[in-house]
Amino acid sequence: MLFVKKKIQYTASLLVSCCLGFYGPLVSSASDKEPDSLVSYYDLVHPIISRSGMVVSQNDIASEVGAQILREGGNAIDAAVATAFALAVTLPRAGNLGGGGMMMIHLAQENKNIALNYRELAPEAAYETMFLDKQGEPISEKSLHTLAAAGVPGTVAGMHHALTKYGTMTWSQVIAPAEKLAREGIVINDDIVRNINVSPALKDDAESCRVYFKKDCVTYKPGERLKQTDLANSLSALRKGGAEVFYHGEIAEKIVKAMKKGGGLITAEDLANYHVEELTPIYGQFRDYQIVTMPPPSSGGIHLVQMFNMLDALPLKTIEVGSALLLHYQIEIFKRAYADRSKYLGDTDFVHVPVKGLTDPAYAKQLVKNIKADVVTPSSAIKAGKVPSYESPDTTHISVMDKQGNVVSNTYTLNHSFGSGITIPGTGILMNNTMDDFSIKPGSPNSYGLIGGEANAIHAGKHPLSSMTPTIVLKQGKPFLATGTPGGSKIISSVFQQLTYILAYDVNLAEATIRPRVHHQWMPDVVYVEKSLNPDTRDKLLSMGYKVEQSKSLGSLQSVMYQEDVFFGYADPRRPHAKAVAAD
Repeated sequence: MLFVKKKIQYTASLLVSCCLGFYGPLVSSASDKEPDSLVSYYDLVHPIISRSGMVVSQNDIASEVGAQILREGGNAIDAAVATAFALAVTLPRAGNLGGGGMMMIHLAQENKNIALNYRELAPEAAYETMFLDKQGEPISEKSLHTLAAAGVPGTVAGMHHALTKYGTMTWSQVIAPAEKLAREGIVINDDIVRNINVSPALKDDAESCRVYFKKDCVTYKPGERLKQTDLANSLSALRKGGAEVFYHGEIAEKIVKAMKKGGGLITAEDLANYHVEELTPIYGQFRDYQIVTMPPPSSGGIHLVQMFNMLDALPLKTIEVGSALLLHYQIEIFKRAYADRSKYLGDTDFVHVPVKGLTDPAYAKQLVKNIKADVVTPSSAIKAGKVPSYESPDTTHISVMDKQGNVVSNTYTLNHSFGSGITIPGTGILMNNTMDDFSIKPGSPNSYGLIGGEANAIHAGKHPLSSMTPTIVLKQGKPFLATGTPGGSKIISSVFQQLTYILAYDVNLAEATIRPRVHHQWMPDVVYVEKSLNPDTRDKLLSMGYKVEQSKSLGSLQSVMYQEDVFFGYADPRRPHAKAVAAD
């Protein structure tokens, strides 16, 4: 009886940890043998089920907006765009109009996959050494909290392109819910208060103070209502005038005016010349699954496929799910992929990226030759591989599937939480600080600790490298899974670990999402682990020779799976208020 009582108490504590995931641990991971109580906990975790479609995002209100669009007859693209605009109101630290992102689309009727790049662009006045001091050293504050840190925003153009080309509803219909939310106000919750309080850049900007605080820059309290009238007016202008308003009209004029006054580089010509790119997705194969993911200027897709190629070359059948050995192999895979990222990845309009070589299974086999079950490879011993030659880089994520079989996996960002912290006067629009995603000084780490090379150096009109990894998985040519996450440099490793559990071990979507994650990015030579990682597993990694450091929660996966005519949605509990909403 005592054992049963302790078992119930342990399982209950895990559930509490899950609910408070954004402040601390989620669940204890498995070492080579999982405790019975952990197995019981996984038995209690289930995805949301629907037979009409699903929307999953980092905010419950925004997910409901998207689901309502599906109920009204809209398709997955309509719902994703409506959700993205709603997130600009309800999740201002990441949802945005002043940032950019990447979207994967699967069109059922045409059986076609599309990659949309609406990433921010370096302004024409940008140059390679713009964030270096006289001694040639990076000025981090300048690349993070000034208007010079802003790339030309792509979100509005990206949403407009996706909707008008692949949606079924009008631009006005999908923007209207967000406009209403901004004008009527949202109830401030603890999560918003917490993130505002840890973002001092907001208080440093007079306009941000006016928009996101009460009089005299006093923070709102949970339960109070935040009305974003300027943002509502901007959304109204967009609803009536289309994307042209942002890039050629009244919003563009306000952005340019602020740039001139505040030392930013974006001009009217930069905004007018912005365009969305339709790209060929990156494809990979793992067992019966086809991975369809984002090409450069994202590094995510290439390295996700590269990681699965390496995983496929290892003796996976002998490794138990959740074991320290599996984590060891994944860490060694991370090191090799991130080393290649530092050398080869950049905007393909400016540099040659050996996509076929990096995603070649034969190359992966070469990379894993020196991965041993009981040996830790120091990062100093790992260099970017010799890629075979061929002819011929706070973010948030949305996943949507509709009953017609259309799929959207969309990741977009302001870069850091609340971007630069600077709001364009009279618009309610926060500006991104995405210029920090360039290699400000090749060989020096950016704010995420990622080391980049000349391939990602600053250049006018160039997209900074991204880690965004919006991904669609097909099974026998049909949609199986849509997933993605925020997390900066940790995006790729988070998506890879979730997909490993699902594709290699047939773990259900909820369990694959909540299992504790680890991260290694080659440099620094450190394994970052969530506090919830089983102590026995952590000790095993330490005994092998890894340097292990505790990290805040890694990623926030928002995912939809489709099997046997049923949609399964699950929102990562690592972020509060994330929610999967069924269209039934």
